[in-house]
Amino acid sequence: MSPESDGVSDVSGVSGVSWLGHPIDARALFGPELDSLLGTLRGLTPSEWSRPAAGHWTVHDVAAHLLGDYHCRLGEDHRNGFADGETLAAFIHRMNQAWVDLHADDSPAALVDALSAAGTRLARRFAAADLGAVAELSVSWAGADPAPAWLDIAREFTEHWTHRQQIRHAVGHATDPEPRPLALVLDTFMRALPHTLHRTTAPVGAQLQVTAEGPGGGSWTATATADRWSLAEPPAGRPTAAVLLDTETVWRLSTRNIAPAEALSRAQVHGDRRLAEAACQIVSIVY
Repeated sequence: MSPESDGVSDVSGVSGVSWLGHPIDARALFGPELDSLLGTLRGLTPSEWSRPAAGHWTVHDVAAHLLGDYHCRLGEDHRNGFADGETLAAFIHRMNQAWVDLHADDSPAALVDALSAAGTRLARRFAAADLGAVAELSVSWAGADPAPAWLDIAREFTEHWTHRQQIRHAVGHATDPEPRPLALVLDTFMRALPHTLHRTTAPVGAQLQVTAEGPGGGSWTATATADRWSLAEPPAGRPTAAVLLDTETVWRLSTRNIAPAEALSRAQVHGDRRLAEAACQIVSIVY
């Protein structure tokens, strides 16, 4: 469970997903997130647009990728689907690179204008979205197929937020410390915990607690049930295993910006270390 209720009742129209925990409402955060992105991009010098930001991608490339994300979610990407034998990860990487290549010659000003226009339309669409619907897309890293719309929308927010941090880091800024979006990002990333543990055996009732310490942090408890690990069960007494990490480590681990071994070396672990090691395998992106 997340450390505090966000006031969203169980609105999921997808049956059998209560193990994901309470719904998350990210809808109101897309507009402010877009404003933060545009503010950062408009303040960049020409040379900063060429700085490396994510693997072989530059700041310009990450911005172009975000534009592709916006258009895809608006239903305005009409390119071909899967190639024969192509995995989901390979398909996503291919589509992402195609958008980067398509906009490689765009000026920074043109790219910012395009992001503003498409991002504004997308924020309005999400603002009116039905959290209780069945999502258009699965959320594979959470093991949710089909996924509830609330999880799909929250996952999309984490995508936007994470790429903005990559741009910030590329130009010498730290992770945005604003706690509200960070709290939502961490809460969404932790919905991968039951799926992360799906091959980890434990007696029914065993509980694994993961705590992210710092502004925007929280605590999540996964419970072993007869069928699966679940975030829906309330914490009961001392957990079987507890993992304490700082918020920066949690989001970087979840996006594979750092490796599980490094995260575990930073963690305070109490109880069953096997469960703690399993928890540090969490990944909340298509990887």
